[in-house]
Amino acid sequence: MKQAGNNGKKMKEVQFANSEFLPEIVKLLDEGHSVTLKLRGFSMRPFLEDGRDKAVLTKPSHPKVGDPVLAEVSPKHFVLHRIISIQGNNVVLRGDGNLAVERCRIEDIKGAVLGFYRKGRNVLDRTDGKKWKVYSWIWMRLFPIRRYLLAMYRRMV
Repeated sequence: MKQAGNNGKKMKEVQFANSEFLPEIVKLLDEGHSVTLKLRGFSMRPFLEDGRDKAVLTKPSHPKVGDPVLAEVSPKHFVLHRIISIQGNNVVLRGDGNLAVERCRIEDIKGAVLGFYRKGRNVLDRTDGKKWKVYSWIWMRLFPIRRYLLAMYRRMV
């Protein structure tokens, strides 16, 4: 249990399987709410880490190449990856820490990422900010050597 705030109340952290939890998050997004979600998994390494970082999600409006999104790539199987290409209704996604791609349809994009809370900070790194855009531009162009960069990173952590 964790101590919550200054009011002395105890807060219990509960974990659910993504297949149960994320459809409920999608409902909230569809209703127009924004949701802050603790990240699980390693597909967005090296800049986003499992259990450490959080994403602020909103309902997607006009997803474009380079955007990080929450997508349902198969029934009840969700990923938070970057859009690599859009051709008509077909979307290709890849996690920053992945070499393989995943595919979905444009209507399977369930959430758009407004920004990330990284490394325990309370300041949002917005995806429309200069820092994120520069990082994205560089990282997407490093794909041909990403395998080696990720291998070195994994040895360091």
